[in-house]
Amino acid sequence: MAAEFKKTRGIVFDFKRYALHDGPGIRASVHFKGCPLACLWCHNPESQIFEPRPLFRPERCIGCGACVGACPKGAVRASEAGLLTDETLCAGLGRCADACPSGAREMCGKSVGVDEVTHQILKERLFFEQSGGGVTLTGGEPLSQPEFAIAILRECKKYELHTTLDTSGFASPSVIMETIPHTDLFLYDIKIMNPDRHREFTGVDNEIILSNLSKLASAGAEIWARMPFIPGINTDLENLNAAGKFISGLNAVRQLNILPYHSAAEDKHNRWGIKFGLKGLRPPTEQSLRSAAKIIESFGVKVLIGG
Repeated sequence: MAAEFKKTRGIVFDFKRYALHDGPGIRASVHFKGCPLACLWCHNPESQIFEPRPLFRPERCIGCGACVGACPKGAVRASEAGLLTDETLCAGLGRCADACPSGAREMCGKSVGVDEVTHQILKERLFFEQSGGGVTLTGGEPLSQPEFAIAILRECKKYELHTTLDTSGFASPSVIMETIPHTDLFLYDIKIMNPDRHREFTGVDNEIILSNLSKLASAGAEIWARMPFIPGINTDLENLNAAGKFISGLNAVRQLNILPYHSAAEDKHNRWGIKFGLKGLRPPTEQSLRSAAKIIESFGVKVLIGG
């Protein structure tokens, strides 16, 4: 069975060394491709599509047309408006990125095996030991590739590494429960408590998310809840009170981290030519963050501002 797990493959789009905001200590963060949510404020919009895809930076394009000839599917073509990509024809082969001399096209996502990921993680082991750090699976949404995520977690525990799973909680309850024996810490997103507003701004209902969080807490998992703080969307008194009340009933939740929205989200959408639904949104003020923290703390919840 262990050998079968090690054969599992998945798609990742980034591997970060020396990560400091994805759990305790210095960590290696494995970024999974694909997410069932489509949060309007997403800071990694390139992760939402599950398949590997070349991304395009228009400001770097020199108009040489090398990408047009390189694509065997004819997905890239020249027009009066510049070089256009037909996503319905794109097979994610990355030939256009390979051919681009200016770096305007960059491949996002690649298929890797458990052994490849583990090999990269173990290179950082000294930093883990010195800082009390470890490995964090993040995304995208790691549990959108459940077999791959669980296989990596299992392999990391073989080497006695501290494991953290950063998740939206939008997954099958059976998958959530299967991760518990292999996960030391869950970083669990609580975005919006009202189900209708949650669906409006993330694309999915929050019933399974809150239910899975309750199941994790009942099972005694260690959890740090995290709330992205998005002005005008989830910063109202009703949402903060509802979140505080809900979290206070879950003894396994050790703390809530309020994560302030910042303009990097819009910058990243612009960089990759992805439409941004919250254009011009300003980050929250320090006063609004402190006020929100006090509201949630009034329910007996430990609150930290930032990751």
